[in-house]
Amino acid sequence: MLDQIEVSRLLDILGNRNRRRIIELLRQKPCYVTEISDRLILSPKAVIEHLNMMEREALIGFFQDERRRKYYYLQTEFDLIVSLRNTKGEQRTASLPSADLRLIESLSMLRRMAHARERILDTLENLERDIEATMNDIVRMNQGDKGHDIDLDIIITLSHQDLTLDELVEVMETDASAVQASLAALVMRGIVTLDGERYRIEGIYEAPQS
Repeated sequence: MLDQIEVSRLLDILGNRNRRRIIELLRQKPCYVTEISDRLILSPKAVIEHLNMMEREALIGFFQDERRRKYYYLQTEFDLIVSLRNTKGEQRTASLPSADLRLIESLSMLRRMAHARERILDTLENLERDIEATMNDIVRMNQGDKGHDIDLDIIITLSHQDLTLDELVEVMETDASAVQASLAALVMRGIVTLDGERYRIEGIYEAPQS
């Protein structure tokens, strides 16, 4: 049984829509940071902040593959049950419309929400196909390049958000010297540029919001 403080912390975590989306994704399979970022269209930095918060509460854990990349998984399965009761003596029924009217209103709202959901899902499906096709194009264009894997990871990561060297190392969980060498090569090729302390894809001037 959870105490009141633990319940409050859990509700704080679940109160954020993106953390709920991450939990649902991890229910399907373990994922690494950039995979979560790509699937949910979130910046890698925001994903790391959400993961760190849930890791502190022992909701998720991680393991590392042979490349020392962290795969996060749902460590604690849970169900959230909300029970609502009238306070004793409260006369709520007197001010409510009839049951039939409430049912009709609820059904009408349900229909509108179902139609809106279908439109959103259609748009999202098309967007995900476009993202996948674009990422496949990027992979093909970088095949055969020396250091292809790390270059590609950096390009995809920076396509979401401008990051400093330290932030890139944290997101990619790769040796700092390897990331720095790859960045130098990408800058020489004119693909990446250094703006102050942050690296960004050449020609991209607005980063997506967290």
